[in-house]
Amino acid sequence: MNILIVDDENVIREGIKRTIRRAFPEHGVQLAESPDEAANILRSGNIDVVLTDILMPGMTGLEFMKLSRGSYPHVKWVIISAYSEFAYAKEAVRLGAKDYLLKPIGKDLLVTMIGQLSEEVEREAEQEQEAKMLRTNLKFLREAVFQRWAMGLDIGNMDIAPFVERHPHFQLALIKMESDKAVHLEHYIVENVMTELIDRYGEGFVTSLDGKSLLGLITVESKDIMKSLVDELRMHLKKYVKVPFQIQLSDEIWNFHSIPAVIQQMGRDSGALEFDYYAPGGNRAMEVAVQYIRANYNTDVTLEKVASVVFLNPAYLSQVFKQKTGSGFKEYVTGLRMEKALHLLEHSTLKLADIAEKIGYQDAKHFTQVFRKRMNVTPTEFRQRLAGDADICRVCP
Repeated sequence: MNILIVDDENVIREGIKRTIRRAFPEHGVQLAESPDEAANILRSGNIDVVLTDILMPGMTGLEFMKLSRGSYPHVKWVIISAYSEFAYAKEAVRLGAKDYLLKPIGKDLLVTMIGQLSEEVEREAEQEQEAKMLRTNLKFLREAVFQRWAMGLDIGNMDIAPFVERHPHFQLALIKMESDKAVHLEHYIVENVMTELIDRYGEGFVTSLDGKSLLGLITVESKDIMKSLVDELRMHLKKYVKVPFQIQLSDEIWNFHSIPAVIQQMGRDSGALEFDYYAPGGNRAMEVAVQYIRANYNTDVTLEKVASVVFLNPAYLSQVFKQKTGSGFKEYVTGLRMEKALHLLEHSTLKLADIAEKIGYQDAKHFTQVFRKRMNVTPTEFRQRLAGDADICRVCP
């Protein structure tokens, strides 16, 4: 049996691990100090039991359990808490937790509980192994085939008839996240929330397009039901997803073969859409604003666009942005563009027009003017100096 212990206190994690290892050396034990780390471990598909603390930075153990149980129904959950409040215990039971342990955890109690869960897991594993393997393989195969099909890639001799038969008409929901950092936990949250909502409102599935985009294929009975699904999806993502995101919903699709073209159009349309965010205002809004700018500096990014992302008045955003970053909005964007320009001038052979386009300028002339004003040399002169320095280095003793 494989056990995952999730707690932000190292002494608690290690203590539980030692007790389990001594009593059950045959069991595997993995540790995570946050829901983000735990989400990555759960994706391995090898976890049978999760012992999770309630209060952790970013997300509570109960929230993590609620988001995970749809994708990992076989996992047994045990809630750990330093609080004996009835509300916590009641919610844990409602969500299907096997036990609710209070800190400090008694060793005998922990060993007894793990022994009981081990027997339960072994018994269920014998009953469900073949069926579970078949379901899992079919799920991954279906999503892998659909992902390649959606991206317009070759799927070989794979038959898409089962997709067409099961979903004669459907809509596509594209969720895109904006961040200059990896969004493993957010990706995990979106996938699990969408999966639960699709199962509740209709039929379909979710697949990953890339590290920051997911696609849902959804069949429901009416437009009102679809609206309820999307409204609830947006509500949950605003609560749990800590980066800007946007939700695009296609029109109803009857021709399965049109999917690649629809997705390409949705990708082109995304630049004109606003982004949602879970907690506008204050320092968090500035963090989101900076994240968004760093992800979109090479587009026609404007103060008004960024203000709409964080739900602030543009004039107020301009004032607070300078206070927090020490730079005005335009100065900050120009700085990012020049930083990238220097890198491309030094490490690529791209033409000036191509570099200008890559960093967000309409033409090379404008780029040259801004670069010269900022760096006191033109881009061409900067490259010539780099070449000269390289020649000097080659003849150095």
